[in-house]
Amino acid sequence: MTSTASSAATAAPHRSAHLRLDGIGVSHPGRRVLTDVSLTVATSERIGLIGENGAGKTTLLHVAAGLLVPGTGTVRRPERTGLLRQELELPATTTLAQVVEQAVVEVRALEHRLTALAAGIAEAPDDAATADAYDTVLRDAERHGLWALEARIETVLGGMGLARLPRSRAVGELSGGQRRRLALAALLLARPTALLLDEPTNHLDDDAVDFLADELAGWRGPVLLASHDRWFLDEVATGVVDLDPAMGPDESAGGPPRQGTSSTGGYSAHLAQRELARRRWAERFAAQGQERERLQEIAEVSGREIFHTTAPKSEGRITRKFYSDRAAKTVGGRVRSARHRLDALERTAVGAPPEPLSFAGFDRGAEPAIDADLPLVRLSGARVAGRLAPTDLELRAGDRLLVEGPNGSGKSTLLAVLAGELRPNGGAVERQGSVAVGRLAQDDSWPDLSCPAEAAFRSRLRAGDRAPTLAELGLLRDGDASRPLGELSPGQRRRVALAALVAEPAPLLLLDEPTNHLSLALAEELERALEDYPGTVVLATHDRWVRRRWRGRVLPVRSGAD
Repeated sequence: MTSTASSAATAAPHRSAHLRLDGIGVSHPGRRVLTDVSLTVATSERIGLIGENGAGKTTLLHVAAGLLVPGTGTVRRPERTGLLRQELELPATTTLAQVVEQAVVEVRALEHRLTALAAGIAEAPDDAATADAYDTVLRDAERHGLWALEARIETVLGGMGLARLPRSRAVGELSGGQRRRLALAALLLARPTALLLDEPTNHLDDDAVDFLADELAGWRGPVLLASHDRWFLDEVATGVVDLDPAMGPDESAGGPPRQGTSSTGGYSAHLAQRELARRRWAERFAAQGQERERLQEIAEVSGREIFHTTAPKSEGRITRKFYSDRAAKTVGGRVRSARHRLDALERTAVGAPPEPLSFAGFDRGAEPAIDADLPLVRLSGARVAGRLAPTDLELRAGDRLLVEGPNGSGKSTLLAVLAGELRPNGGAVERQGSVAVGRLAQDDSWPDLSCPAEAAFRSRLRAGDRAPTLAELGLLRDGDASRPLGELSPGQRRRVALAALVAEPAPLLLLDEPTNHLSLALAEELERALEDYPGTVVLATHDRWVRRRWRGRVLPVRSGAD
């Protein structure tokens, strides 16, 4: 996992079933994204990529897919390698049927090829070349499931929760989650040898995640996936590669920490191995500091002693000079040895363990004027036609509510009603005065992606001039906070959206899939911060890791479709 290569050329796809990246380095203007990353994904291996938002996971996947040529390093990939992007670009007028047919076009072509070859054999039964070609295509057809293709299409669309959608439906008419699931379904139907998946479980409900996990468990080629889904990584990954430089420098030399350190097993196993490695790194750094101080003291104190060496006063002048010269020689040798060892130590010095971003938590500020004896919001039979069934709900100060349900059941719709952004078609909504609401939408929307992140964050605040910076909140480093939103990763933009709620927390906080795109470390810090949140929290999520540890109320919702 840690071997390197210096060539800047990216090799063409090859017939090996392995995926191999050696010494990958990628730079953007003013910053380094990837440094000397090496990894190999063998057949049937499923390697999870993790790391802070902006650590380069998506960049590495694009390098692996051949969409980005690295500044240094080489890539070897199977001839048929498929990538699921984190953000999709499908023409709005493309229909679901067209997406599906494009995905299986190579399998359909096998059928046409078989038909043509069969006709050739009928015309020339003794043509051995045609017969051999027919046998080869027949084996390919069997391997790619040509005879069960229609059943496979139905199975995959059903597994992604898309079976009930008309095949004539245009992509532009689908929700963001549906488009995402359609792209994943198309990739599974295309059956590339190697799979590259960027946040594959975003927008998937439990049934779809289970289906995907089963698909990947039986995948014959290499799978490299970037994910912040802790449950999914535990369930699916056979190994984890961490792009954060937090596991320590190479044991055999000094220099900067490695990027792309690996561990076996899923996410939980990685946490244990990572913590052990980080503790060893800290111990080595501390021991190095103590040794440096010891050598410096020898060099400085003994150096002064050279010039203050004396012999007993009772001795004669010649004897005193003898003792003085011998002492000076001994001390001088010790000084030279200490200085040589100091030089060697500095050449191979272990760097300090990097300080990760640390989420500062919610700014408590002044407690809102809320009457604890009255509900903040009360829904009585509130419904939205086709989207949310009649719902009764009462929220009071300090409540914790988890909203559960499959895709399309109305979770986001319910949060929009609670926020006052959507008026129900029926039922009633009562609010306690003008209670301020903070809402994190499932999909972040920014009108101007050229706006620097810090300015975009402050534009969403009531008192932007008095708020802490993104760096002070522990959500973005200063260098990233000054960059335009369009240059940030989806996870970094998610942090900017979250920052507005963190800096000015509202009495009622509504979070729709809050862990989507967030790094694993920040997701856990956010969960801990919500436990002490002074207001009321409503959380809608598919994240099983979050749901299994939830200790508040739970509200199952169902669609209002007739």
